Amino acid sequence: MLKLTHVLKASVVSLALTFPAMAEVKIALDSPPDLKNSGTYMWAHTFGEYLNANGIEAVEFERNSLGEEAERLDQVSQGLLEVSMSDAKSAGTLDGTIFGAMMPYFFEDLAQLDKALDEGGMLARMNEGTTPKGVRILDVVMTGTPTGIFTTEVPIRTFDDIKGVRMRALDEVQINTFEQWGSKGTIVSWSEVPNALQTGVAGGYINPAFVPVTYGHTAFINYFTNARLSQSVRVAIASEDWYQSLTDEERDIVQQAVEKAHEANRKLVSDDTAVLKQLEEAGIEVIELPDEERAKFREASQPIYVSTEMPEGALEAWNKAVGR
Repeated sequence: MLKLTHVLKASVVSLALTFPAMAEVKIALDSPPDLKNSGTYMWAHTFGEYLNANGIEAVEFERNSLGEEAERLDQVSQGLLEVSMSDAKSAGTLDGTIFGAMMPYFFEDLAQLDKALDEGGMLARMNEGTTPKGVRILDVVMTGTPTGIFTTEVPIRTFDDIKGVRMRALDEVQINTFEQWGSKGTIVSWSEVPNALQTGVAGGYINPAFVPVTYGHTAFINYFTNARLSQSVRVAIASEDWYQSLTDEERDIVQQAVEKAHEANRKLVSDDTAVLKQLEEAGIEVIELPDEERAKFREASQPIYVSTEMPEGALEAWNKAVGR
């Protein structure tokens, strides 16, 4: 009996070594830890808190501490990083279907985008392209309220006002957008944006209303046009290797955490009253774009839908998902 007991104990130790407890889930943040303004931090924090409360240890890592966007995407695809709050441009290098979610004035509102992602099957379609490359899109996350136009010197009160203004562009997609509007774009990395705005290299940028407040740009931004151009899209991505390694029970917990995070994110970005007040208190003039001027932006944006680089059939799928 004693020998058998020793054998059983040895077997238990062997099994424990063979099947170790799940390592902590690393969550790479993309913004300062601002629960009042940052939609992506609200999503990440809610997700991590739910995991921790349900037996899966999760730890937040501050912005860029685990690498820049491309590095984090690479780490996720290799299974070295479990979860990252990332830009849609990065995910788009794996499957460009995500670019449809950012097209200006394509969606009536956030509810229509969410319906397209869920009932319209567009999130599942994106994952058909990204999961074979090691990346699962857990959710499409809003950084804040719909994007508007921030400028340093030229207030944008009409469609014609933006013509000739050199805007900071995130990528070639935004360059194309500005050209369609009769403006100009220059690609500037986010770390260089303050210098570009202060030296005149760029005269403004497109972002959700909270950005100058959270990132300390209120000293040189003077105007915000609440144009509601598009949803402020980013993505919560996860390692497919990590996701597939989960037990059914753990995967259920992760899915529930995603749902809680999604709900918290959408609640935060549903009302822009508080953040617009913050802009005004910081000395930034808030301009509400008249309907007739918004219509001009919308009309000028139509060619962007065709020129946006997405996989074959993706634009048609987005149109179908929104009932067009």
